[in-house]
Amino acid sequence: MSTVSLSDVWAVSPAIVVTLGAFLILLVGLFVRSWPRWIARGLAMLALLGAGTLTVRLHGQGLVAFSGLFLADDFALVFNLIFLLAATLCVLLADNLYERSYLLYTEFLALVLFAVVGMMLMAGSNHLLTIFLGVETLSISLYILAGFKRSEARSLESAFKYFLLGAFASGFLLYGIAFIFGATGSFDLAQVAHGLAAGSPAFLVLGGILVIVGLGFKVAMVPFHMWTPDVYEGAPTPVTAFMATGSKAAGFAALLRVLFAATDGVAADWTLLLAIVSALTMTIGNVAALVQTQIKRMLAYSSIAHAGYLLVGVVAWNETGVASVMFYLLAYTFMNVGAFAVVAYSSVEKKEALTLDDYRGLAFEKPGLALVMAIFMFALAGLPPTVGFVGKFYLFSAAVKAGQVPLVIIGVVNSMISLYYYLGVVVVMFMKEAPQAGDRPKPVRVVSWTLAVTALGTVALGIFPSDLMAYLHAVVTHIL
Repeated sequence: MSTVSLSDVWAVSPAIVVTLGAFLILLVGLFVRSWPRWIARGLAMLALLGAGTLTVRLHGQGLVAFSGLFLADDFALVFNLIFLLAATLCVLLADNLYERSYLLYTEFLALVLFAVVGMMLMAGSNHLLTIFLGVETLSISLYILAGFKRSEARSLESAFKYFLLGAFASGFLLYGIAFIFGATGSFDLAQVAHGLAAGSPAFLVLGGILVIVGLGFKVAMVPFHMWTPDVYEGAPTPVTAFMATGSKAAGFAALLRVLFAATDGVAADWTLLLAIVSALTMTIGNVAALVQTQIKRMLAYSSIAHAGYLLVGVVAWNETGVASVMFYLLAYTFMNVGAFAVVAYSSVEKKEALTLDDYRGLAFEKPGLALVMAIFMFALAGLPPTVGFVGKFYLFSAAVKAGQVPLVIIGVVNSMISLYYYLGVVVVMFMKEAPQAGDRPKPVRVVSWTLAVTALGTVALGIFPSDLMAYLHAVVTHIL
């Protein structure tokens, strides 16, 4: 029986720090129910900062922990930083005026930290059961976070719907793992690769499909996207932003992990299946977003479409494709959290700014806020010089290099379709008169920081992407 070594503990130290931070917040909140929210937020930020510092310290070491169950390689560490960034931005976002009226900060912050632990497990897992453990840790946290507005039926409905469909997805994932184990006799991804190299029995193929179904629910790809609009609409805005970025990144991290191991880096027939799913995902997401008048539902369908764009990089299955997926997930974190930050900033204490009419004439009353919202809309649409343009360029270039030209054409057409609803928000802000004056919220400093960081990241990565992309190429070189 193997023992836990200091090397094992060091490999998972970022997750340990986040876990301890969550328990500390709960423990203090248990005895001091009315403690100031800035102290609770400070403890959460310290845990996230500590985990980020340890993640950077682990860079380049390529540790294998717990007898191969967990990998602290650079691939996992890059995703860790994306998770920590998304969590940090959403913790800051939770201090807006509307969330202050109902949010239980102790429980909220602890659950966000526990969700980050689940994400880290998904990114670093080299074992199917460890992946499942990460998925469930993340999912249970998000089920509760989605229903945090307990006085609103819409929020409770979203949590219940997310729980039911998430339970089905977990069942698919677990069945898939069971079939793979039955075909290969192992849960270890390296052993699964050996089993696949020896042949492709029906159980193994079926198990692989079911695993992709389970992870596809997390990234909101068609046809496993049905939960997304209702859950995004009903969940608190900081939670929605966290789900749209961190959860999606974790799903793609686990999906890439499984596909890397299962194919041993060699593209197979599954690329055709994922190409079809990618085309359907981006098309259905964009077409459905065209008719939305509620901004969170519009961003929900937009999130589905962006999952389709990300699958283009997966289908390409080359170094540029995988590096582009990682780059785009970081870019998406900046531009999507930024868009939801504008929603949070625009909400007043008793009313959330959800409809497009709530943004009429925003440029005349809050020109700075309208400007950053326009930047995020341009980025999500893929217009230069924002990071959204660069991210799509890398994804589509990788697909062209892999011979997936029809899929790239579909992606470009869908990007043109998305211009209609993204620019529609800009038109409402800059070319429509406000319905009434004096109904804009007071500035919240912490939320303003979130807007500033996300806007800066959206523009800076769009202008200077090459160094980061070169680094990501180096990260994935040893995986493919």
